[in-house]
Amino acid sequence: MQDEYRTVARATVHETEVNRSRFLCALAPAATEQEAQDFVAAVRKEHADATHNCWAYVIGADASVQKASDDGEPGGTAGVPMLQMLLRRDMRYVVAVVTRYFGGVKLGAGGLIRAYGGAVGEALDAVGTLTRRRFRLATVTVDHQRAGKVQNDLRSTGREVRDVRYGEEVTIEIGLPDADVDAFRAWLADATSGTARLELGGEAYGDA
Repeated sequence: MQDEYRTVARATVHETEVNRSRFLCALAPAATEQEAQDFVAAVRKEHADATHNCWAYVIGADASVQKASDDGEPGGTAGVPMLQMLLRRDMRYVVAVVTRYFGGVKLGAGGLIRAYGGAVGEALDAVGTLTRRRFRLATVTVDHQRAGKVQNDLRSTGREVRDVRYGEEVTIEIGLPDADVDAFRAWLADATSGTARLELGGEAYGDA
């Protein structure tokens, strides 16, 4: 698993113009390939009168799913440069659709590659990106007497408290970078006089 990746915070549409052709780049986060395909279908429906609706998406923190379409443009001049731009920016779980309204001037293969890749790059610059970092899920179990102080200390040191459950004891779910586990274990033992328990779970990604 890679330690971090970037994605878009929200859906957006950004327009550029190249030699009288309009290029509208629609970007959106997509958790699954199905979500990406649904977004492509929605944009194609909205712009059914466009000359082309080319698309690319990258799903998976390790970019395990990468797909692109030229939608009638000369092979390799639209979808692939869009996909390459997403990968060059370390974008994951993201879908891009570039809608082209032809303006009467042919751009040639090089011009198309620059226009489609550039439309995605400009849209990414406009919307801004989020970095998501890999962390270890961990559970802290502590008595009620110490729970409040532990929670406050966790939050004040920037730890992500994901969930708190109250029973006979208090269970606090947090996210930890792998490199911090040993130091955190020592801190927890010190803060609770050795009374708290720490259990490590699986891995996930969260906002950096």
